Amino acid sequence: MVWLEQALMSMQQVPAHRRVVIGVDTHKYVHVAVAIDDLGTLLGNRSFAADSGGYIQLIDWALGFGGKVTFGIEGTGSYGAGLASAVRRRDIGAIEVVRTDRRDRRLRGKSDTIDAENAARAVLAGQATAIPKSADGARDDPPGQGGQGHRGQGPHRGDDQPQAGHRELSAGTA
Repeated sequence: MVWLEQALMSMQQVPAHRRVVIGVDTHKYVHVAVAIDDLGTLLGNRSFAADSGGYIQLIDWALGFGGKVTFGIEGTGSYGAGLASAVRRRDIGAIEVVRTDRRDRRLRGKSDTIDAENAARAVLAGQATAIPKSADGARDDPPGQGGQGHRGQGPHRGDDQPQAGHRELSAGTA
């Protein structure tokens, strides 16, 4: 528990009415997280083990910033699936973030911390809005939405969903 106390003491807290976005770059063994507030101010960054204990530590770290926390997670269908599930179980908002394109990553540099920050900024800017699928493949309603529909089925599609019109073109009909 000492690590948690030290981490909380060194973190900036934001007022309860402010939003905190946690961007996460996921990998097989380690997840890298960056926290920003609703003004885009960098609040902190840290690495966590990609296992159930690491998920708990990451979520506790995120909640330590105060405010209304939302996660932007890359790779929710693969290495980020466990974290997305853990975040959902704690009734915290999670958004699926598509990795930035390679050209942009080459221009700005490539690091896990930069990728995590880009994920957070994509959520903050409204560029990422898809809700991650649950283990059964269905999209969960966001916390507090009370069954008002499944966000993420609108204009922002996952990479596994074909584009509208693609089926018609490949079937030979236009």
